[in-house]
Amino acid sequence: MAAMVLFASFKMTKVQAQAVDNIGDISELNGNASVVRDKPYDAELNFEIQSNDRAVTSDGRMAITFLDDSTVKLTEHSKLTIDEYIFDPDPSRSKMALTFGLGTARFITGNLNRIDKQNISLKTPTADIAIRGTDFTTTVDELGRSLIILLPDALGLSSGEIEVVTAMGTVVLNKPYEATTVSVFESAPSKPVILDLDLNQIDNMLIVSPPKEESSFESEVVAQNASYLDFNDLDIDYLNEDFLDNESDLEFTELDINYLDVNFLEDLLDIIDQLAVKEEEDQLKQEAGSVNIKGTQFGQDTNTQITSYITGETLTLIRSVSNSARIDLDKAEGYTIILIQDGVSKVITINGGGSSLIKITQSN
Repeated sequence: MAAMVLFASFKMTKVQAQAVDNIGDISELNGNASVVRDKPYDAELNFEIQSNDRAVTSDGRMAITFLDDSTVKLTEHSKLTIDEYIFDPDPSRSKMALTFGLGTARFITGNLNRIDKQNISLKTPTADIAIRGTDFTTTVDELGRSLIILLPDALGLSSGEIEVVTAMGTVVLNKPYEATTVSVFESAPSKPVILDLDLNQIDNMLIVSPPKEESSFESEVVAQNASYLDFNDLDIDYLNEDFLDNESDLEFTELDINYLDVNFLEDLLDIIDQLAVKEEEDQLKQEAGSVNIKGTQFGQDTNTQITSYITGETLTLIRSVSNSARIDLDKAEGYTIILIQDGVSKVITINGGGSSLIKITQSN
């Protein structure tokens, strides 16, 4: 009887220890996935998750729900590392640190009152992500390039705000389907653009290619060691061999095209870069339209070698060749500017010239 009581007491202690280690579980599972701890474990529904676990999907999808009700959903060929998770009744002592290593993950914030936002650390190989009550996706390709998209709430409005931070700058996403990309941590995030996508497209198109299988070294050795002396053409009945029998090998039709065999992520990264450049060009044209400049083109004029731009209410002109000159003007006023550098004369009129004359002469 005493032995039975002792055994029951031991089992209770073990269960309590597991409950302390448990930080969440697998709440959704479709296809093949695994959780890597001391060794890989096949994923299954309600599988308990612990800190330092690594969730890996192959041809399946998986969702992990944490104790604060935050959820991370992984698509195919994705990797997520749970660097740290501490859940405490005191939100200031709770922590969450996740690294999105590969593939596409959707992060849905739980009850932020249960974890202070400054204690939530989300990373990709090329960016840090600070959140304020949001729903977003991040896609990381095999080179570590990151695409971050802010998703809408149930009403189609902004679900919050996120900051994407690198060593060279920060961008803020606060509009539905607003996105930015980061190539390396040492570069600034791209200028945010709004994508014409929906959640279904993101779930089904932003899937990175599976890792290429390594070729078998053994099979390569066998192939290399094969000798022409091993070939006996007498073993082949050429009269019965119809080399044109398989005509499908000689044809390629529209039905053979695999429209999914494309690098959608790479195309989308290029599109975002192009949209950012176009937006900058449009803004430059809009600024140029607010000021009438003659004698040089707005922006960087390679003919006059004069660069002009607007910051707030200030129009700036710069020419730097053998000598340097910079002029800051009120963009609403009129000026006539005569710039003479080493005998080269440039005359620029701003807003019709007006009554203000500025003459600058420089020489070596």
